[in-house]
Amino acid sequence: MKNRRFLMILALLLSIGFVLAACGSSDEGTGGDSEEDSAEGGEETEGEAGDDFSAAMVTDVGGVDDKSFNQSSWEGLQAFGEENGLEEGEGFDYAQSDSEGDYNTNISRLVRQDYNLIFGIGYLLQPALEKVAAQNPDTNFGLVDSVAEGDNIVSITFKEHEGSFLAGVAAALKTEADTVGFVGGEDGDLINKFEAGYVAGVKSVDPDMEVDVQYAESFAAADKGKLIASNMYNSGIEVIYHAAGATGNGVFAQAKDLKQGNPDENVWVIGVDRDQYEEGQIGDDNVTLTSMVKRVDVAVNEVSTLAMEGNFPAGEVMEYGLDDDAISIAKTNEEAMTEEIVTAVDEWKEKISNGDVAVPSTHEELEEYESSL
Repeated sequence: MKNRRFLMILALLLSIGFVLAACGSSDEGTGGDSEEDSAEGGEETEGEAGDDFSAAMVTDVGGVDDKSFNQSSWEGLQAFGEENGLEEGEGFDYAQSDSEGDYNTNISRLVRQDYNLIFGIGYLLQPALEKVAAQNPDTNFGLVDSVAEGDNIVSITFKEHEGSFLAGVAAALKTEADTVGFVGGEDGDLINKFEAGYVAGVKSVDPDMEVDVQYAESFAAADKGKLIASNMYNSGIEVIYHAAGATGNGVFAQAKDLKQGNPDENVWVIGVDRDQYEEGQIGDDNVTLTSMVKRVDVAVNEVSTLAMEGNFPAGEVMEYGLDDDAISIAKTNEEAMTEEIVTAVDEWKEKISNGDVAVPSTHEELEEYESSL
């Protein structure tokens, strides 16, 4: 009896051993514990990391559909997702900010959702991005339009003053008035770059021409943008360049209202960030003279690709300008952008690229530039 029980226990133990051996054999076949298999497994893991890569962005208060800065960024991230077979909401996504208080919350939420790369769209997100990045060293971050501190942050900047200079050249050549307008969002170093470049371009064509500069103190106040534009157009100004995000939508709205009321009204808007030609369409007319195109979409796509390939430029500053085709002047409105204007813009672009013209980017540099004219 005891022998039979012993034999039964022995048989059971042998069966368990065979099962465990079979399982061990199966594990080794898919990348087991041997040195050779571990090396192969590491290569597979690296490939899977690329497949599982995800990127997201946090908008500024203008929103993802601001027809300007945030929208361009989102288009770049969408293009990256489509090029790599990623799904929105998993492989790439965005978080909408309705106020500055949302920045930290949105960035932190995307970290918790395990996105590998998170962009902060706009210099206003810098404090929140730096804080969250310091708390999450294993996550990569990108800040657009400012230089951030952090070993896991790449700073993405543009030479907006150079493109704005060319916008100023176009404005000065287009208008028949003695003054052109500039509407900024929030008054600060970044938008001052747009302003300085624009004024320098205008003055390079006509040193006596005036530039009416006004700030809305918001990137999300279309009603205020419309009011400022109304006052400018009523004062005789014909061309307004806006660097104001969604606030600039109000500038377009006012110009179109005037054009609709009087098709012969000579009113123009210079768009920003994206080619805003479609925003100026009103019936058979279009009030968009040109746009200072800033390819945030290209930068977001490129940085995302570098990160996915394991080449994230941590701690670096990536600057994009005319020579990278990341800054340009739109020529979509062929009727408004006459051959004379386009030729002049191209000539000034060449001077800038050759280093013959140093475009000012601050108020101080602008004063020096104007004194040299």
